[in-house]
Amino acid sequence: MDKHHNHLLLQHHQLLHHHQKLSLAKSSRQSCSEWIFRDVPSDITIEVNGGNFALHKFPLVSRSGRIRRIVAEHRDSDISKVELLNLPGGAETFELAAKFCYGINFEITSSNVAQLLCVSDYLEMTEEYSKDNLASRTEEYLDSIVCKSLEMCVQVLKQSESLLPLADELNIVTRCIDAIASKACAEQIASSFSRLEYSSSGRLHMSKQAKGNDTGGDWWIEDLSVLRIDLYQRVMNAMKCRGVRPESIGASLVSYAERELTKTGHNEHEQAIVETVVALLPVEKLVVPISFLFGLLKRAVMLDASVSCRLDLERRIGSQLDMATLDDLLIPSFRHDTVFEIDTVHRILVNFSQQGGGDDSEDEESVFECEDSSQHSPSQSAMFKVAKLVDSYLAEIAPDANLDLPKFLLIAEALPLHARTLHDGLYRAIDLYLKAHQGISDSDKKKLSKLIDFQKLSQEAGAHAAQNERLPLQSIVQVLYFEQLKLRSSLCTSYSDEETKPKQQQQQQQQSWRINSGALSAAMSPKDNYASLRRENRELKLELTRLRMRLNDLEKEHVCMKRDMQRSHSRKFMSSFSKKMGKLSFFGNNHQSSSRGSSSPSKQSFRTDSKVIERTCASMD
Repeated sequence: MDKHHNHLLLQHHQLLHHHQKLSLAKSSRQSCSEWIFRDVPSDITIEVNGGNFALHKFPLVSRSGRIRRIVAEHRDSDISKVELLNLPGGAETFELAAKFCYGINFEITSSNVAQLLCVSDYLEMTEEYSKDNLASRTEEYLDSIVCKSLEMCVQVLKQSESLLPLADELNIVTRCIDAIASKACAEQIASSFSRLEYSSSGRLHMSKQAKGNDTGGDWWIEDLSVLRIDLYQRVMNAMKCRGVRPESIGASLVSYAERELTKTGHNEHEQAIVETVVALLPVEKLVVPISFLFGLLKRAVMLDASVSCRLDLERRIGSQLDMATLDDLLIPSFRHDTVFEIDTVHRILVNFSQQGGGDDSEDEESVFECEDSSQHSPSQSAMFKVAKLVDSYLAEIAPDANLDLPKFLLIAEALPLHARTLHDGLYRAIDLYLKAHQGISDSDKKKLSKLIDFQKLSQEAGAHAAQNERLPLQSIVQVLYFEQLKLRSSLCTSYSDEETKPKQQQQQQQQSWRINSGALSAAMSPKDNYASLRRENRELKLELTRLRMRLNDLEKEHVCMKRDMQRSHSRKFMSSFSKKMGKLSFFGNNHQSSSRGSSSPSKQSFRTDSKVIERTCASMD
């Protein structure tokens, strides 16, 4: 043993002597033959990943516990070749470790410190075998240099991706992640303090410019986008625990997802990205754009992501649906016959109805809110916005030949009745559906028509519906009747209260009309019933034509009276004014008798119309 040890010492002195004579390169990328002592024969060959290093035992065993143990175990056979399997960092990192054993200087950087830490653990280059060994040198560099810089920590994490799980066992990853979270939090605090200013009253407040920039001090967002998804997830969770602002977390998630999902990769990788990003979304609302949430949902549908991922996105979207656009809602379908997703949109609408639907949902109370309604119900303004959005969506999906009626009704009936103040959009969507599905039965047409409140149609939509042959005949008659009521109401508001028809009488007329119409329909044969409906249709058209003529006459009289009032304010004018008012009548020449004694003004007014108008309406029929 002493003889062998003396031989190693002699060899070591010879190596030191030749080391003083040779000029060795400092680059770690040089080949082994350029920095190993050529005039001293090699006594051991180290093989790493297929690469061979002709070295000397003494420098290696003086620093590496692993190589010392291997040499000692084969002392009798005088081992000359050792293969190091699964060495972290590969041949390039081993070359740096070998240089360290030979006392050759090289630079430790953020690009190689992780590899050197792992290889020093693998080779057991600790203080137990040599003072200031590679393990302690790299540990010191990591703690005192790398962890002071967020950018260097990100670089080390990036290098550690290929060194897992060893890098995790050596706490390289954990130390870098904690340093990144601490640095990001400190940056935000410093940025917040720098944006404080004193008001005129001497109080501190955030400057207006700062309020518009909630992600100030978040320059690190782009830096983190280079990390692998598993390490990025750990960084985000650490930031949340440290108290980094939700807006900053959201901005980082948007940047990371856009970077990763625009790459061409495997579906499994994209699915992992989507599911992880969704899981990392802050619980707060409005921290990411709703268009980003829809983008994730469309990708989740395409990739068939987990149910929990999709439901989470649908819930988040539903809570702020009033901010969405039609393009957002058009989610392509990949596993159904329809062009667009129907069930997904329906679940979003259900979430919207059950949760807060807008920013002012807590401040503004809906005028339609019942006593037992939820305190989290959507606001009135949000409900109106979503109703318009849904009508546009219905019009977009209506021409789809594979869209069956139950699916269409599912979306149309998803919102409560009070959501729509105007039914023009719903009518347009139903008309498009009827045009694209001309083979549907009469009963299905009636189901669709029942969705429309014809009293909530505009004048233009009502005029179109009155001539729409795709609607059931009963619906057309109903449209004409409500058009008549609107014109009568418009006329009534132009006169004094004495000549205005009581509201209760109008309601009784409407109820009587419905009951009589229903009774006739039940008693007549289908052919006679159809003829009766057409006759009622013709009569309503006649009434509308007459009322429009009356309204034009009233407008002309109003212009004349206004001109006379401007000319004179004398009693003579007032007398003339009274005479003109006495000449005016609502629905016929004998207005007083009809308004007092008749229970059906419309029938009496029909008798007073000219034969010319009757012939015109008859020809229209």
